[in-house]
Amino acid sequence: MSDRSAIVPPSAPAAFEREFARAFGVEVVRSTVADSEIVGAMTAINSHGVVAGADLTPEEQATLELIAPVSRIRSRHNALGNNILVNDHGAVVHPEFGDDAVQRIGKALGVSARRGTIAGLGTVGMAAIATNRGVVVHPRTTESEAAEVADALKVPVARSTANFGIPIVGACLVANSRALLVGRPTTPVEIVHLQEGLQLFD
Repeated sequence: MSDRSAIVPPSAPAAFEREFARAFGVEVVRSTVADSEIVGAMTAINSHGVVAGADLTPEEQATLELIAPVSRIRSRHNALGNNILVNDHGAVVHPEFGDDAVQRIGKALGVSARRGTIAGLGTVGMAAIATNRGVVVHPRTTESEAAEVADALKVPVARSTANFGIPIVGACLVANSRALLVGRPTTPVEIVHLQEGLQLFD
């Protein structure tokens, strides 16, 4: 999900796709990624590009190219959405990515990429949700980690849970600079924290 585009799995109802596109103000494509419908976990996307693992099929790549240039990154951390936290200003990636992978990720997404952790977790895309207006991170994120994320992504950092206390917020919701979509168990207090953290009140 970016401010321009999003991927939805083929099984998503047509009404959901229409409402999703309207609410987030994005162009939507339907595709699997590496034959998986868990498309958010398998891709990292911003307004400049899409990165996916080496198992992306030629047909999937052709579909994703309709919304942004696509790069395939060969790594054992192939669920790239779980391992890359990105917006249009920067990226934080799993600390076990090699130098070549970090450089390729940054080039593909048109941003400067750096290694980091959130709450001690290398799966930074699961541990946080980032937009061009704000980042919400795992509640146990340290001050030094939060400062690194804020510096990398050039937006304020807040802490919250989602889905009634789940700390890995990146695995619980999707968001861009216009809206967010949360799971039904998410409490009203969590929704307020998420909206404030992603600067969606302005």
